[in-house]
Amino acid sequence: MEFIQTNEAPSAIGPYSQAVVVNGMVYTSGQIALTPEGSDELLGEDVVVQAVRVMKNLEAVLEASGSALENVVKTTIFLANMEDFATVNEIYAEAFGSHKPVRSTVAVKTLPKNALVEIDAVALVKD
Repeated sequence: MEFIQTNEAPSAIGPYSQAVVVNGMVYTSGQIALTPEGSDELLGEDVVVQAVRVMKNLEAVLEASGSALENVVKTTIFLANMEDFATVNEIYAEAFGSHKPVRSTVAVKTLPKNALVEIDAVALVKD
C-alpha cells in the first residue's frame, strides 16, 4: 500500500491522504476547488470555476498515483445543488472525453468549505 501526496493538488484538509494505491488500483479522496498553492479558500463561488478546478486536482492526484483520467473506473460526484448537474456534467464530459467511467452523482446538504462540487475516483494504475 502506498499513500500519495503531490504538491500539484491541494493538501488534504484532514487526517487522510490524497490517494492510496493498492493492488494495482488507486483510490482518491474527494477533490474540491482548493488550489495546490495552499490557499484555504475555495477557488470561485461559481460551480463552473469550481468544477474545472476539481477536475484539475483529480487529474493531478491520479498522475501522482501512476494513473490518469483515462484509467478511471468509477467516480462519485457530490453536488451541493442538483440544479448544477447539467453544468458539472458538461465539464466532466469534456475532461474525460470519450472515456466514460461508471459514476454516481449525489446531492448533499453541505460539502467541506461549503464547496459546490466534490469528486472522487477509483482508477487502474498504468502498466
